[in-house]
Amino acid sequence: MKRLLWALLVAVPVSGQGIPAPPPTPPGFDAAHHDRTRADIGRAARLAAERGNLIRAASLRAMAVPERVFLAFDGHDGGQAVELFGRLPARTVAVIVPGAGTTLDAYGRLRGGALRLRAELGAGSAVVAWLGYPAPRLVSLGSVTTARADAAAPRLRAFVGGLAAAFPRARISLLCHSYGAVVCARAAPGLPVDNLVLYGTAGVPAASAAALRSPATVWAGRGRRDWIGDVPAIFGPDPLAPGFGARPFDAGDAGHGDYLLGRSLKAIAGIVAHA
Repeated sequence: MKRLLWALLVAVPVSGQGIPAPPPTPPGFDAAHHDRTRADIGRAARLAAERGNLIRAASLRAMAVPERVFLAFDGHDGGQAVELFGRLPARTVAVIVPGAGTTLDAYGRLRGGALRLRAELGAGSAVVAWLGYPAPRLVSLGSVTTARADAAAPRLRAFVGGLAAAFPRARISLLCHSYGAVVCARAAPGLPVDNLVLYGTAGVPAASAAALRSPATVWAGRGRRDWIGDVPAIFGPDPLAPGFGARPFDAGDAGHGDYLLGRSLKAIAGIVAHA
């Protein structure tokens, strides 16, 4: 089983989608910036429709509605977006860093998880879905090397640093799923966060929790139905290994895409709110 999964992972190359879009909108936290980002999303939707990409156009039109708030956006290729659920400032802020296969065309799972987490946390909280990097395709060479994570880490550091500077009283947690855990590990040294939660990952590029050089409490979890447990530790040690030094949390029966559901959702929300 492990050999089959490994063969699939390395067999398919990454290719760009050539999606037209306006210039990227960098991160920002004020209302005027939100309006600009929404306008850029609308323009990107029209460009996608003109090129006949109806799936992308429909996804972007849904994003451009007034009730949704985006802190950053880039509609090129697979696309990038940073969406806010709840309001800032907030007492607790969870930043979700998704893994391979996350694009604007397949954004629903990320959004659904963020909505459920925000509902579980309740008043005084905010959740950020940080698709702030070009995530590799799930079945690709990019998903088994750290190249995308290496490039993404400075972006994540800049975003979290800006968030912490703008809202210094906020308690920030990084929730890092699958390949997103590799991004977080690269970005972790000195990052001003309270919790670093790693889940559903095929290892992380650090010898131990201490080697992440983070002031955060490091947590790790894996659901019993997650197929990632059959994949070799591609990126480094398993953060659930006793010698790694992370605090385990109960992910229940979560499958690879189900961590923000059920028992795992409650455990992660408990870390964000109380740990």
